[in-house]
Amino acid sequence: MPVTLRKSFRILPGVRLNLNRRSMSVTFGSGKGPKRTYSTTGRTTTSHDLPGPFGYRKSTRRGGR
Repeated sequence: MPVTLRKSFRILPGVRLNLNRRSMSVTFGSGKGPKRTYSTTGRTTTSHDLPGPFGYRKSTRRGGR
């Protein structure tokens, strides 16, 4: 079984610092509203929880890859 490292810290209300083995990211937004995540790998994710088992997520990556 692989060893994983994943940790999340609340910096300010509505701002979280997320750490894992490969990268670091910052998430803005909290509660049931929309969230925006910026990662050191160049990925930007927008997500929003919807009522019931539904949710919305869109990821984009910087650069041409």
